[in-house]
Amino acid sequence: VGVTAYGVRPRLRDESPARRWQLPWRENGWQWLRAAGGGVLATAVTGWPVAGLLTLAGVVALPRLLGRDKQAEARTGKLEAVAVWAEMLRDTLSAAAGLEQAIVATAPVAPLALREETARLAAVIEDGRPLGEALRTFADDVDDATCDMVTAALVLAAEHQARQLAPLLGQLALSTREQVTMRLKTEAGRGRVRTSVRVITCTTLGMAVGLVLLNRSYLAPYTTAEGQVVLAGVGGLFSLAFWWLMKIATLEEESRVLKGARPGVAAR
Repeated sequence: VGVTAYGVRPRLRDESPARRWQLPWRENGWQWLRAAGGGVLATAVTGWPVAGLLTLAGVVALPRLLGRDKQAEARTGKLEAVAVWAEMLRDTLSAAAGLEQAIVATAPVAPLALREETARLAAVIEDGRPLGEALRTFADDVDDATCDMVTAALVLAAEHQARQLAPLLGQLALSTREQVTMRLKTEAGRGRVRTSVRVITCTTLGMAVGLVLLNRSYLAPYTTAEGQVVLAGVGGLFSLAFWWLMKIATLEEESRVLKGARPGVAAR
């Protein structure tokens, strides 16, 4: 229980460029080390090999199910950033600025979720790269279906002289904000499900730990081979239920429009 709680709790991360590439490996490595340590500890305390395996699986899977959905939060934040940036471009274009000038002008003040990508886009535009190619590279950098819609409108305007770009960007920003509102409502419903899962999981784990520590004689049947098989079956049912909850709580993202749209990528 303690190891699982340690895995669930939020932790501050060092996002400096020198360490960012190391974070995924370090996080996964420490997670598996904690899981292995929890499994060995559970086996040593109870004497049940199945308890060690279930603890290992719990330490790996439960933090994702019981903790905050960071991927969904990042996706919502990116949607909001796309809407704000589209409105910035719309307002800048309405002031009689060209498309390239509008992109370069809005890049330094773009929302944080998009600032790094917009800064790279502005840099390649200032280096003289064709605007359409630079926008397709930008779309691959962001890797978001909603941002693809905004970028596709910019590509059409850059390569085919599309008219009414500013009103189109305004409509795209409005639809993106509607998506954000819908996702926030969905997340509120998922939050209630997660709370119920936390209560059930903590109650079950607390009762199991209490029986192990205070009433070992009640669990004596599990020390036999048949008892271990039964324990594995119970643990398998819980694992199946948690997997199903995780599956129904995951939102499927729409497919991208400009995926692999760069000339070099398409040719490969």
